[in-house]
Amino acid sequence: MDDSEVKDAAQAADPSTGQWSQTEMLLALLIDTVRQLTYTTIRLQHGKKAGKAPEPLPRPGVKQKNRTQNKPRFSDAQWELLFRRIQGEHIEGTVLEERPQPAFVRRQIGPGG
Repeated sequence: MDDSEVKDAAQAADPSTGQWSQTEMLLALLIDTVRQLTYTTIRLQHGKKAGKAPEPLPRPGVKQKNRTQNKPRFSDAQWELLFRRIQGEHIEGTVLEERPQPAFVRRQIGPGG
C-alpha cells in the first residue's frame, strides 16, 4: 500500500472493532473495578437509592454477558446482613446460602513419587 491508501484506510477504520493491547485491556479492567467500588460505596451509604450497578466497559471482540444469567440472587435481608458484616459488625449464624465446595484431592509427594 502506498501512503495515500494507508491514510484512507486509517480514516475509514472503526477503532471500536480493532484489537486492544494488553495495556488497554488492563486499563479497562481498572476502570471497571473503580466504577464497581464506587458503586459499592454509594450502595453502602444510600442503599437501593444507589440505582443499578455499572455495566462493564465494552471491549472489542468480547460479547456482553447477560448479567442476570446464572447469577445468585440475595434477598433484601441477606443484602442487609452482608452490608452490616462489611461494616465490621459481628453476625452469628449462617448469613448467606452456603453451597457445597468442590473437593480437593491431596496427596503427599515425596521421594520416589
